[in-house]
Amino acid sequence: MASNAYDLINPSTGAVFQTVELASVEQTDEAIGRAKAAFPGWRDLAPATRAGLLLDFAAAVGNQLEDLAQLEVRNAGHTIGNARWEAGNVAAVLRYYAAAPERLFGRQIPVPGGLNVTFREPLGVVGIIVPWNFPMPIAAWGFAPALAAGNTVVLKPAELTPLTALRLAELAHSVGIPSDVFQVLPGAGQVVGQRFVTHPDVRKVVFTGSTAVGKQIATGCADQVKRFTLELGGKNANIVFADADIEKAAATAPYGVFDNAGQDCCARSRILVQRSVYDRFLELLEPAVKGVRVEEPLSETAEMGPLISAAQRTRVESYVDSSRVAFTGSCPDGDGFWFPPTVLLSESDDPAWNQEVFGPVVSVRPFETEAEAIALANDTEYGLSGSIWTRDVGRALRVSRGVEAGNLSVNSHSAVRYWTPFGGFKQSGLGRELGPDALDGFTEVKNVFISTEE
Repeated sequence: MASNAYDLINPSTGAVFQTVELASVEQTDEAIGRAKAAFPGWRDLAPATRAGLLLDFAAAVGNQLEDLAQLEVRNAGHTIGNARWEAGNVAAVLRYYAAAPERLFGRQIPVPGGLNVTFREPLGVVGIIVPWNFPMPIAAWGFAPALAAGNTVVLKPAELTPLTALRLAELAHSVGIPSDVFQVLPGAGQVVGQRFVTHPDVRKVVFTGSTAVGKQIATGCADQVKRFTLELGGKNANIVFADADIEKAAATAPYGVFDNAGQDCCARSRILVQRSVYDRFLELLEPAVKGVRVEEPLSETAEMGPLISAAQRTRVESYVDSSRVAFTGSCPDGDGFWFPPTVLLSESDDPAWNQEVFGPVVSVRPFETEAEAIALANDTEYGLSGSIWTRDVGRALRVSRGVEAGNLSVNSHSAVRYWTPFGGFKQSGLGRELGPDALDGFTEVKNVFISTEE
C-alpha cells in the first residue's frame, strides 16, 4: 500500500515537526469491523467493571497531564495554560461518565395485565469526528459517554491535530480498555469521516465542525436513518446593558472572544453595547484588548497563541476591513501563524458581522432597547452561546429566554461545564453533549412488557 504521510506543522514556528500516516478506506473498514466484533463483549461487561476501567483511564490521563499539554502546544499552538486545562478536562469528563454505567436506569411504567419496564441499550459502533480547535476535550466529550453507555468507538481526529488523540488511545489501552473498543484513526474527512457516514455498521456519527460539513453528514446519515450529533458553528453575542458593571464587562470581553485565538465556536464575536454607555465601553475595551498577551505558547504568561495554519490566517485576514478597525492588540513578528486581537466597528452588512470568522476578530455595535438587543443577537443562522451583562435580574431572565442560543452566561463568559448539557439552536447543531443529557444520544430506549395473566 502506498504511503499516505501527512506533515504536521507547529503553528508557532510554521515548521514541520512530525509526520503521521493517514488511514485509507480499507483501513477504516477494518477498524469498523474490529469495533463491531468487540461490541458484544464491551456491552456485556458488568457495569462496575466498565466503570472501573473508565476511572483507571481517567487516572492514567491525570498522570500524563503535562505531557499531553506539551503535545497540544506543539501540535495545535495552544497556550500552555489552556493546554493544561484541556488535558485536565479529559480526565474530569472520564471521571464524570465513569459513574454512568451503574446509573443507566430504565423505568417501570404501570400497565394493566403485566409489568412494563424500559432499558437503555447501547447503539453499537460510534464514529466520532473531532475538529482541530480543541482536539483533546472535544474528543473526550464524545468517547467518554459513548464508552460509558457500552458502545465501541472509532475516532477520527482532524488531520492537523491527531497527536493527543493517539496518545489518549494508548493510555486507554494501557489500563485494560480493549484496543478494538477504542480506536483512533488519523485520516482525511473525505476518506475516514465519510466512511463513518456510509458504513452500515456505524450506528451513530458524532461531528464537531463547520455547519456546511455538518449538513453533508446529516444528509448522508439520513440515507441509513443513522443517529448523529452535530455541534457546528456559532456567531455569538456579548450583550452589555447600561446598568451592568461596565468596567468588568469591558475587562473580560477580550477573553470571551480571543481565547484560543478566537478559534472557538463559542467565541463572543459580536459585542452589543447599549448606546448610553457605548463610548465609555470602547474607552475601557481598548486597553483591555491591547493588554492581551499574545506570546510564544510555551510561555507561562501567554494568553493567546497563533492561529492553526497559514490558510486560517489568510481566511481571518479577509474579514478585516481597515476602514472598520477601531484598534488592535499586538502579536509576535516572524515565523508562525500570528494575528493580533482586532476590534471592528461593524455594520449589519459586514461579512465579519454576519459570518463566523474563527479568529481573533470581534465586531462592536450599539443598541438602544432590550428588544433591539435581542433582535440583533438573533439575527444569525446560528444559536450556540452568548453572554448578557446586567444587574437587573428580571432583564437577565427575559433576555436569556429571548436569545435563541443553547448556552448563555449572565455576567460571565462561561459556556461549557462538563456536568451540564452543551449544544446549539438553529444551524449550530443537533443534540446535546456533556452532562446527563449526552447519554441519551448514545443509547436507545427499549420497552418490554411481561404479561402476568394466567
